Amino acid sequence: MTLLRPALLLAFCFLSTPVLAHVDPSEHGSFAAGLTHPAFGLDHVLAMIAVGLWAALIGERAIWLLPTGFVSAMVMGYALSLFGVHLPFVEPMILGSVIVLGLMVAAALPLPLGFGVALCAAFGLFHGHAHGGEIGDADWLSFAAGFVLATIVLHACGVLFGFGAKLGLGTDTRRGELATRFLGVVTALSGLYLVSAA
Repeated sequence: MTLLRPALLLAFCFLSTPVLAHVDPSEHGSFAAGLTHPAFGLDHVLAMIAVGLWAALIGERAIWLLPTGFVSAMVMGYALSLFGVHLPFVEPMILGSVIVLGLMVAAALPLPLGFGVALCAAFGLFHGHAHGGEIGDADWLSFAAGFVLATIVLHACGVLFGFGAKLGLGTDTRRGELATRFLGVVTALSGLYLVSAA
């Protein structure tokens, strides 16, 4: 029962993820296109929530440093894409980020904070480059504002869930940590599934 609630919540997130094409900026606006862009890709959603989960497990400064590292590098990757700078293996790196970040959450190893920030930033760079490659006719600044906000919200969902698992499972914070780590396992397995389906 301890792990059932997080599993059901994660399953609900999968079910509620839109299975539609990206929003047309000419019809809905560039900001809306950017805002919905990460949410329309399960790989983006899983990786970004995993950053928040990992930050919640580490705690303290990691709560804002890991997401900040990811978002900052994501903006850099976006800019590189707009300027025509090619990055190799963008899609494999995005899929790899789901697996690796899921494993980081699952393992909950006491790694140096700098390593965690650097890893999140490295993956964020490729996520941002992918956003830039799919901008279409959208205004670059409004589109960026949209996907940055969406990413921050997804990170916050991960952080809040990580803390919520600790608080919602009573005074035994170990059970809450195990629930969060279980989501890391589910995330990594989902990443493997996405790799096999690609």
